[in-house]
Amino acid sequence: MTIHIGADSGEIAQTVLLPGDPYRARWAAENFLKNARLVNEVRGMLGFTGTWKGHRVTIHGSGMGMPSLSIYVNELIRDYGARTLIRIGSCGGMQDHVALRDVILAMTASSISTPSKGILRELNFAPCADWSLLQAAAQAAQRRGTRTHVGGIYSSDVFYDERPDLNEQMVRHGILGVEMEAAELYTLAARHGCRALAVLTVSDHLLSGAALSSAERETSFADMVEIALEAAFA
Repeated sequence: MTIHIGADSGEIAQTVLLPGDPYRARWAAENFLKNARLVNEVRGMLGFTGTWKGHRVTIHGSGMGMPSLSIYVNELIRDYGARTLIRIGSCGGMQDHVALRDVILAMTASSISTPSKGILRELNFAPCADWSLLQAAAQAAQRRGTRTHVGGIYSSDVFYDERPDLNEQMVRHGILGVEMEAAELYTLAARHGCRALAVLTVSDHLLSGAALSSAERETSFADMVEIALEAAFA
């Protein structure tokens, strides 16, 4: 048991899927895991452990933004022995060829700042996904026939961004989408020798302004969860 996670020793699996929304964690656990059991509800951040095709899996909310994710990932790795951590979440598309409901596999995650900046100081660390997970996820997506893009994303510090000049440069440099957590996840995984990946569903688009409704998001996220699970145990 830690400050932010109330699970007992042994209740967290070595493989953890990390949606930002705790209610999305519950939805994924109910729909994809067998015998899912609530193992954490401290501060309303829900975590469930069950099995997928005989493999133990924990699906645990991480909150919104890198500071929140950093708390949970640090504790999951250091105190509960998590070794494979896959973010499953939504993102905003940033290229014309990226459409709503497409899946993005984040090979790299650029950022202006992360909670780890205090450790890295002047170093511009380049956070990247684990290759074995990235490769397995791409293969899983291809088998499923899911429209998928592999490349760089941007992890933002803010949701309500007012930097059109920065967005223009990210589009110019091929950034596929924007979200708020992956850069810190990849940095923490590198620090602790773990595997990490972000599998993201495009829920809105910065160029066109198109967006999925809440109901459409739920039905569109199934591919993302299946791809993450298949990659974790490839």
